[in-house]
Amino acid sequence: MSNNASRRKFIRDSALAATGFFIVPRHVLGKGYVAPSDKLNIASIGAGGKGQSDIAEFFKSGHANIVALADVDDRQSATTRKNFPNARNYKDFRQMLEKEYKNVDAVSVSTPDHVHAVAALAAMQLGKHVYVQKPMTHDIYEARTLTEAAKRYKVVTQMGNQGASGDGVRQMQEWYKAGAIGDAHTIVCWTNRPVWPQGFGKPKGKEDIPPELDWDLWLGPNEYEEYHKGYVPFNWRGYWTFGTGALGDMGCHIIDPAFKTVGLGYPSTVECSVANVYEQMWTASYYPDSCPISSSLKLNFPMSNGKPDVKLYWMDGGIAPERPDELLEGEKMGDDGGGAIITGTKGKMMCGTYGSNPTLLPTSRNKEVNVAKTLARVPEGHYAQWVNACIAGYGKQEVSSPFEYAGPLTETILMGNLALRAWNVKEGNKFTGRKKLLWDAANMKITNYDAANQFVQRTYREGWGKAGF
Repeated sequence: MSNNASRRKFIRDSALAATGFFIVPRHVLGKGYVAPSDKLNIASIGAGGKGQSDIAEFFKSGHANIVALADVDDRQSATTRKNFPNARNYKDFRQMLEKEYKNVDAVSVSTPDHVHAVAALAAMQLGKHVYVQKPMTHDIYEARTLTEAAKRYKVVTQMGNQGASGDGVRQMQEWYKAGAIGDAHTIVCWTNRPVWPQGFGKPKGKEDIPPELDWDLWLGPNEYEEYHKGYVPFNWRGYWTFGTGALGDMGCHIIDPAFKTVGLGYPSTVECSVANVYEQMWTASYYPDSCPISSSLKLNFPMSNGKPDVKLYWMDGGIAPERPDELLEGEKMGDDGGGAIITGTKGKMMCGTYGSNPTLLPTSRNKEVNVAKTLARVPEGHYAQWVNACIAGYGKQEVSSPFEYAGPLTETILMGNLALRAWNVKEGNKFTGRKKLLWDAANMKITNYDAANQFVQRTYREGWGKAGF
């Protein structure tokens, strides 16, 4: 059978009956193959860029075998293929899963954002544990679907927000539980991203596709469009079709410590403002395909048990919050990549990117407040933690960012992006502009502005499954 015929058969046989949601052949559904050793056999979807470093970290744990690699670009994956010469190589991850499912215990997904969900769910449908780079998915519907799939298929899951396994977030949780800042009511988060082109139109023109790249597979579930070197290998992040912008890139690292410390759930409202590009004086250009050059957001989280609602502010593209009065001259606010400040009824705490350098404010309080360590640390690190949990089996060992936690965190971040995209919706000749969106989390729906709901869930092109339960 030819590769194309085999691929068509794989797609044809691959509807998930419960959800109508993509791409695993019925003849391979069932429990995953258990390796007869104490090592985890990992297949990686994405072997270049971040995939290269992810694979190296799994291998460094000492408990993982890298048995198969799928990457659409031979240029990007060359180093990993050289480093793991015994791993079997593929371009199409669907073909890899079909042929290797008996040899694989777990799958790592390190692709551009728009492929995360289809790749991860395909692996989970086979009973494989999954590690997925942040953000977990490209849109809100996908995040909810993967969260539910992790429970359905009883697999060990971890999102690649490595700071979740750091000591910093645990220190902050212990302070908060001990009442060091009282009840949180305001959180501000910021980042230095984007550090890639953003806020401009998509590249124009048609260029020759490099022979090492399978462009059609790179597009994955997206509708076909012409190749341009402005997308690959990195600048896809700035376009809504493929990426999730500055918020998607860094929100899972920066919002996570506050989200976990305060115990946030789904937001109830979101509003935003964005910076426009001015190509001629007083004339703002309209680029709905691109993430903004800078933005600010406000999300409201309803709390229970008599605690005040929490307002979370996000800033990127050079915007930063007001410096706390409690910081002395020469004391740094966050770090070079950004940070988060949590304000409560009795005080404040701050951290840098990835939850690094947790600090009570004023900093003199760090010597005065002594709180016992009640949470287990993760000395082995984020990657090895997942590897070890997979070897132990579902439900046997904790991980720092399982989908039951990472899903709501990702949805929060993607809710911010939904607001940013809704900002640029045109009604006649006018932009929608600033509008507070009301969110029905249970039904994944904006209730006061229906035009925004087009960004909750996207449509896949033929051959990549269909959305909808």
